[in-house]
Amino acid sequence: MKVLITGGAGFIGSTVASACLDAGITPVLLDSLVTGRAEFTRGRAFYEGDIADGELIDRIFAEHPEISAVIHCAALIVVPDSVSEPLRYYRVNVAKTIALTEHLLRNGCDRLLFSSSASIYTAGADFSVDEDSALDPLSPYARTKMVTELVFKDAAQASPLRVLSLRYFNPIGADPSLRTGLQAAVPSHALGKLIQARTNGLPFRITGTEWPTRDGSGIRDYVHVWDLARAHVAAVQRFDEVLPLDGPNCYEVINLGTGRGTTVRELITAFEAVTGAPLPVEEAPARPGDNAGAFTRTAKAQRLLGWHPELSLEQGIADTLAWFGHREAMLGL
Repeated sequence: MKVLITGGAGFIGSTVASACLDAGITPVLLDSLVTGRAEFTRGRAFYEGDIADGELIDRIFAEHPEISAVIHCAALIVVPDSVSEPLRYYRVNVAKTIALTEHLLRNGCDRLLFSSSASIYTAGADFSVDEDSALDPLSPYARTKMVTELVFKDAAQASPLRVLSLRYFNPIGADPSLRTGLQAAVPSHALGKLIQARTNGLPFRITGTEWPTRDGSGIRDYVHVWDLARAHVAAVQRFDEVLPLDGPNCYEVINLGTGRGTTVRELITAFEAVTGAPLPVEEAPARPGDNAGAFTRTAKAQRLLGWHPELSLEQGIADTLAWFGHREAMLGL
């Protein structure tokens, strides 16, 4: 089996590709390398280019007619950037995805797995969500994900397309074999910034300390990226079971996460436990587009995909630290 992975040279896409290889699935990677890394494509079928390039998509399918599904991971993802550059985010994340979808349909591809985001939810009083929770995306980035899902749902109802949307939370960790990991030179997520603060001997800044959580800091679902990658593989393998060709549904949503929330202060405590050293912190106002956060209930993923997370928060921290120690030699960062 072959799958096309858009954004296959990025953090999520490259890790999904590694998990596919380990499961006997051959990944074909497409990435513009705007944020992805060519180093993550070594030894893998790779096409450099834009997801909206119809001629390139046609060539990929002509050269790899065995492709049976597409895993769409390509997107811009930095929330503050989306606030300052919303049109760029809508153009890249939504408009180009529409073009990609048209190219896939023209090439007879009817299985699409969307690597989406749980940032589109509004959480309940306990900050937990499931697939039926209300949607209220609070940043342009999150809104691009919601709009893209609406596009997919409408397109699936009007064409042979079937779409499985995986909404997930904050990925941490790395490929345990250190083939790939976070590629950003300046990380935008909390754990990356914790490591950066420790490396530079600076305090870690908690952005937002007045949220209605148990300790005032934001709450997140820090899921190991390898668990996420395994879930994507399970979704490919069970795609026709979840969305049968002659079934009543052509679009389905599944949340991926740990099933429990971790506050930023709790993440700091776990980080200190793994590293064995205290880390000074300072408090700062919330950033534009930030929210209190959420975590997911995972019953649907277990039922439909046979998937549950296996790796702990501490393992995610340890694997991230191992990757950061390795990536300088690999990426020169």
